[in-house]
Amino acid sequence: MLADPNALRLDHAMQLLQQSGHGELRGAPGSAVWLQGLIDALCDLSSRDALSGLPNRRAFESALLREIDRVARSGEPALLLILDIDHFKRVNDTHGHRVGDLVIKAVADTLQECVRPMDLPARIGGEEFAVILPNCAPAFAHTVAERLRTRIEGRSIDTGPDQRLGVTVSIGGAFAPQWVRSTASLWVERADLQLYRAKSEGRNRTCLEPTPVSTVSAEEKGLLFGGAVPEDDDA
Repeated sequence: MLADPNALRLDHAMQLLQQSGHGELRGAPGSAVWLQGLIDALCDLSSRDALSGLPNRRAFESALLREIDRVARSGEPALLLILDIDHFKRVNDTHGHRVGDLVIKAVADTLQECVRPMDLPARIGGEEFAVILPNCAPAFAHTVAERLRTRIEGRSIDTGPDQRLGVTVSIGGAFAPQWVRSTASLWVERADLQLYRAKSEGRNRTCLEPTPVSTVSAEEKGLLFGGAVPEDDDA
């Protein structure tokens, strides 16, 4: 027997979808097709950032874990980029939060335009974004990251009548260790370190780890050997 949508009190769910700009659901209200569409729409809504339309931090972290697992099993390279809008506080203080929101949307749109279908751009903080790039060869990493940076730098954002604004980003990047069961926090930490370097060197630049990491940290050894790092055999 199909559920009565009124008995389930789905009015709040429908209101959320309407506010997000979601179109009409397929099927008659209460039908199996309609309910499945409602569930799918709410799942998608919960995984997206409302302002930028990109996957949110929750979706990013889930994707990061899946990519770490894939790299550990396949050995294929995967690049993580962390991007931070330069002097974003100054934008808000000078032009107001409405313009700040326009800047966020413009950066998000540029990322969407520049990445492959298999890549995942996400908004992970106020002015911070990330991009997971599966199967990205180290030889192309800097070119890929620079393409994102220059496209954002070259974008002119319409902020009002006869008013346009340009912004820049700093980018840090790191590869996931191949054939190693790593963690999301370690991967993000290494990319963040490069982002900090890009900022300290003047902003509006890309800094990547010189080469993909081939060494294994103590924490990663613990994951690899089930919490026990084997001692050297002196015999």
